[in-house]
Amino acid sequence: MAETIEEIASRVRELRELSKVTAEEMAEYLKVPLETYCCYEEGKTDIPASKLFEIGQRLDVDMNLLLTGEEARMRIFTVTRKGEGVEVERRRQYRYQNLAGKFLSKKAEFFTVTIDPMKEKPTAYSHPGQEFDYVLEGSLKFYIHDHEIILDEGDSILFDSSYRHAMEAKNGRPAKMLVVVI
Repeated sequence: MAETIEEIASRVRELRELSKVTAEEMAEYLKVPLETYCCYEEGKTDIPASKLFEIGQRLDVDMNLLLTGEEARMRIFTVTRKGEGVEVERRRQYRYQNLAGKFLSKKAEFFTVTIDPMKEKPTAYSHPGQEFDYVLEGSLKFYIHDHEIILDEGDSILFDSSYRHAMEAKNGRPAKMLVVVI
């Protein structure tokens, strides 16, 4: 199931208003200009996954609610069958699939992310916490803070995600990785 930018933006706006948080407060919390945040809520600009994660934390809601409009309900376990995770396109070169959206009170977010090759260097971003990435297919160049690291299939990296980071598929082919955001 793929959710549209407009559907997600509408849920973010509604949940923010229900939580009595102003757009100005949210923009300040996310460390983005108010104009950028307003574009997020209007569906004019795609909300980066890292910012969705932060919005969920600020509003004290599970990311699945932001992505799908459905509350997480599973307490003991949840199974996501191949190809059935909620798909989210956050940036042109990244395609996310949420792998555990239905589990209640998660301590982390779990995704597969497919990175398409691009001609230009990817935009770096940051978010609170830590991130673990395991390369499932292909080869990636990671940009983290002042470092560039090549990771191939089977390689992994754990890092402080408050540092700006980005990934770039190498060799003209898409790459796929398992991502855990803590």
